[in-house]
Amino acid sequence: MDLAHQALVDDVPLTKRDMYYKDVPLFKAQGTVDRLVDDLAMTLHLERADLKIRAASKGLLSGTGLTIHLLEGETISINDLEGTLIPSGEIIERFELEREISWILIVEKEAVFQTLCRFRFAGHPSLPGPGLIITGKGYPDVATRQLVKTLSDNLPTHIPIMALVDGDPYGLDILSVYKYGSHSLRHENDKLAACRIEWLGIWASEIADLEIDLDALIPITPHDEKKALAVLSRSGDVLPMGWKHVYFSYHSSITECIRRKELTRMLHTRRKAEIEILTSSQSKRSTSLIHYLSHKIRHFIEMSA
Repeated sequence: MDLAHQALVDDVPLTKRDMYYKDVPLFKAQGTVDRLVDDLAMTLHLERADLKIRAASKGLLSGTGLTIHLLEGETISINDLEGTLIPSGEIIERFELEREISWILIVEKEAVFQTLCRFRFAGHPSLPGPGLIITGKGYPDVATRQLVKTLSDNLPTHIPIMALVDGDPYGLDILSVYKYGSHSLRHENDKLAACRIEWLGIWASEIADLEIDLDALIPITPHDEKKALAVLSRSGDVLPMGWKHVYFSYHSSITECIRRKELTRMLHTRRKAEIEILTSSQSKRSTSLIHYLSHKIRHFIEMSA
């Protein structure tokens, strides 16, 4: 509390990482600082930004035609060949789109994000238009969630926002954080949750259609099983019934459903579908990562039109 008060008095923002290193013996772990800051903000009915405390940015953004204007006058231009660090929302003045985009893809893993950058996938000729690619490097930080929320609220609904996550309970949990918010920041979920996000994949139920042998999938661990059971026990407002038992086809407005029991299937087969299976030697040429994403994104764009 003293650190937050000093940051307010000095009018100098403080990162949670800075707070941790100010007294490592006291806090012992970064997670301790994270929980204390979140609890303090929730108790005072404030956002962390109101306390002049922010998390260090870690998310990356790739694409073309987007410029981020900062409050201090600087500009950040995004390109499709490498990731650009997503700045904290508190220092962003506005976004400027110099050309129309057709889609947005959120990727769970940085390694997959970097692969897509090497292929310059944001402007790939197999797609009907350019897009933006975002990664939070696993569970997203606040800056990444703020960006996704801003895009979700301000872009036309015919521009789909999709997420590529592992077909396992951790992947679904990460998707849930983007779409419905997190428990630790539930008092800020209305400003961070982007309900428009659709689950692009990867689904355990589509592995056979992709001509990938079930034995090529990674066996689940006891931690995976425990996480899956915990996710399945959540209420519908945190994890929709569709993710537990029924997954809607490419767009939520479609009334016909393709019944898929994704987590139940994982528990039954004792295998999980990770994104990397699309780039491994076990996958056929026609089921490569680029082909898979191009096909899925085209469908989402068609269904959003």
